[in-house]
Amino acid sequence: MALLGALFLVLLVGAHAELPGCKIRITSKALELVKQEGLRFLEQELETITIPDLRGREGHFYYNISEVKVTELQLTSSELHFQPEQELMLQINNGSLGLRFRRQLLYWFLKVYEFLSTFITSGMRFLLNQQICPVLYHAGMVLLNSLLDTVPVRGAVDELVGIDYSLLKDPVASTSNLDMEFRGAFFPLAEGNWSLPNRAVEPQLQEEERMVYVAFSEFFFDSAMESYFRAGALQLSLVGDKVPQDLDMLLRATYFGSIVLLSPAVIDSPLKLELRVMAPPRCTIKPSGTTISVTASVTIALVPPNQPEVQLSSMTMDARLSAKMALQGKALRTQLDLRRFRIYSNQSALESLALIPLQAPLKTMLQIGVMPMLNERTWRGVQIPLPEGITFVREVVTNHAGFLTVGADLHFAKGLREVIEKNRPADTRGAQASSVPPPSMAAV
Repeated sequence: MALLGALFLVLLVGAHAELPGCKIRITSKALELVKQEGLRFLEQELETITIPDLRGREGHFYYNISEVKVTELQLTSSELHFQPEQELMLQINNGSLGLRFRRQLLYWFLKVYEFLSTFITSGMRFLLNQQICPVLYHAGMVLLNSLLDTVPVRGAVDELVGIDYSLLKDPVASTSNLDMEFRGAFFPLAEGNWSLPNRAVEPQLQEEERMVYVAFSEFFFDSAMESYFRAGALQLSLVGDKVPQDLDMLLRATYFGSIVLLSPAVIDSPLKLELRVMAPPRCTIKPSGTTISVTASVTIALVPPNQPEVQLSSMTMDARLSAKMALQGKALRTQLDLRRFRIYSNQSALESLALIPLQAPLKTMLQIGVMPMLNERTWRGVQIPLPEGITFVREVVTNHAGFLTVGADLHFAKGLREVIEKNRPADTRGAQASSVPPPSMAAV
């Protein structure tokens, strides 16, 4: 009975677990690049430390060692690798430092060079342990973590819509990669608490050839389109000279009889063409490509000055767009193309037949007048959750059933020090005392 109860609880938890809309895998191929940048940053940090003077007296021996500076850091053996349950492990062996300092020595006995060498070496080692270990600890635990604070988690995409990249669970490390699951959901800024239930296929990551892989499910794109729909962005109204001239002439000729019957006095009034998406568009991802299905209403009317508009026709438009994804910098961009287009009347089959001559000019109008505006918005892209200063290069997009993956290599467009200095917490600029490790760490 207890076993059945435990099984029920497991199924219940699984049923309510939120599926990720976005996954990111960092492979071991990225670690060498990260290690090089990290060690370069540690070198730069050590060059800035201040080591106090070492002075005193030992019997008849007087000494004063001052102006100690670290000139170089040599790490003959270092390794950065993934480790299960600990995410990342950095091992440094056989490290050495180059120092420059000024010495003043006064002694009364001859032949004491060996004693002096041992004494100075021991004293310098003590000073370095007291100064360098806290710097390394501070660099790793405070400054590098401040770099992670630059990863966008929840923020605005534009003036209408935001995106949520919250982690759904702790990262999972294996010996060859680090996998992270994100909510990957858009939301209208005016409805910050709104969320679309994720019923899409969970994206999968299997590849390991590139430094980074990002997977997006259909939910990722569906939440974007539904958010723009709820924000009222998926509508367009063309009035007067905004309507292409050829289309204006064709529409007036098509509805000439209706105009004469309804209101001949307004025959020369400006024409209005209004498109309004009736339901949130839906994305379908297949190995053959990505498509977006849209259903919209098309209303044609005359707009006489200072008078109510005169509606000539109302029809429904079904369209299918192809979508090509590209990753540039660290933005996922989309290029749309109109593939299939059909209009039909809401009134009768006979009127639908009468609309056939409008199929071609309306499709042309969409391709020339509407698609560029859509692509101008979608090509701005949405940022992928990467720290500041890191971008993607040499990307490749692969479609699967229900999701797509983007593989890429990493590039440091800015040095770690430049990014960290820009985002360095104010209370760490002057002193590092608050981040000094416990005595057991300082002795490392």
